[in-house]
Amino acid sequence: MVLDVNWAVKWLTLSAQAMAEHRVELIELDRAIGDSDHGENMDRGFQAVLDKLAEAPPQTPGAALKLTAMTLMSKVGGAAGPLYGTAFLRAATSLGDSAEIEPEAWATALAAARDGIVARGKAESGDKTMVDAWTPAVEAARKAAAAGDADVLTVLVAAAEAAEAGAVATDPMVARKGRASYLGERSAGHRDPGAASSALILRAAVGAAA
Repeated sequence: MVLDVNWAVKWLTLSAQAMAEHRVELIELDRAIGDSDHGENMDRGFQAVLDKLAEAPPQTPGAALKLTAMTLMSKVGGAAGPLYGTAFLRAATSLGDSAEIEPEAWATALAAARDGIVARGKAESGDKTMVDAWTPAVEAARKAAAAGDADVLTVLVAAAEAAEAGAVATDPMVARKGRASYLGERSAGHRDPGAASSALILRAAVGAAA
């Protein structure tokens, strides 16, 4: 499997489908510890991404991710737009004009995306945010890519599985950042919606390569 622009467009398409399918779930997660708009915002944002991809088909994976970044920043309200927009923009910059993405390049792009989220949101692992899904994903991708015979699908799967586990791991955490932090101990027992949507997006990347 080659990660080229066709894969990138399929990934973003599957991400949009995932946001639509899990819209209510994300709304409910956000209702418990946030302001109930995460599912709606993510669904609207990724539908807008699909419209933009149709209007101006990108020529490289990086171009597809940059278009996504710009669209999410302009269409998604709350914290999610700037955070996801920064993540996709940093990943796009990391990939540059490459026509195809090798395993190590994907791991590096994921790290750039995570670092963008950290820089924008000032959160770290354990704060009960989307960082708790992205950091395990980055670590797993790097480990998988470091294996000399690793193919890119292996790296994608490793990242997705780690993100999913990271999202689940936010359940017992007490939030230290964002609106959820206002709840203090009452934020424990609820999954972070940003971590949940991050896991869905990274799982969509696997689906696009399958």
